Amino acid sequence: MAVLVTRPGEQGHALCQQLHDAGITALHHPIISIQPGSELPTLPDHLAECEIVIAVSQHAVTFSHQALQYQNQVWPDRVTYLAVGQKTAHVLSKVTQQKVHYPQIGDSEHLLLLDMLSRVKGKKVVILRGNGGRELIYDTLIERGATVDYVETYKRENITFRSDLLVPIWQDKQITQLVITSSGQLCHFVDQLSTSQRVWLCGLQLFVPSERIVQEALKLGFEKVINTHSASNKDLLAALRSTTTGQ
Repeated sequence: MAVLVTRPGEQGHALCQQLHDAGITALHHPIISIQPGSELPTLPDHLAECEIVIAVSQHAVTFSHQALQYQNQVWPDRVTYLAVGQKTAHVLSKVTQQKVHYPQIGDSEHLLLLDMLSRVKGKKVVILRGNGGRELIYDTLIERGATVDYVETYKRENITFRSDLLVPIWQDKQITQLVITSSGQLCHFVDQLSTSQRVWLCGLQLFVPSERIVQEALKLGFEKVINTHSASNKDLLAALRSTTTGQ
């Protein structure tokens, strides 16, 4: 029994280490890389004009903060800050030194239920995101009368891999659980596999951070999908420990 962790960078390494510390075998195989976004130079202008800032991930916060520091700019203190998840909110609060609002369940649907997003008619909103994603937030706020702009603060680049070489290794390592934290990563992973390999893949226990990705996974043929309700390592670890150790 082992877990295949696909989330990139330090977050993926950290989750694997936490799993090892809990006595759970884990392999790290990132399927995307994270790079600075093309619109970071425009960030100060967007922040100067907006009333609400929404960060969709820790990457969005980290790259935004680095860009502001490089341009000798600071986060404004007159705006309302929101984050999709608790961990992202913590990171955003640390760099802005401001209160950051977030939903108890870290997804777009629950973010949109927050009071400060219920009356946004005429307000200017900036969404800090990667290259694509979170269209539900954008579309809903537009419907509510807000002016909404995206700022691409980072970009995800797919990493191709040789499934004919790796799948036999994963099978030999007795991979039974799979962690994927975005729909884009899920689709990319599935696309790399042959038809017979997908049969094996869909038999794994898949851990994803939202109900939306659960439904996408079920449509792709996955049989056992666990919604962790968060992409934080803390919540992913808790869910994995619960299913692998019965705790």
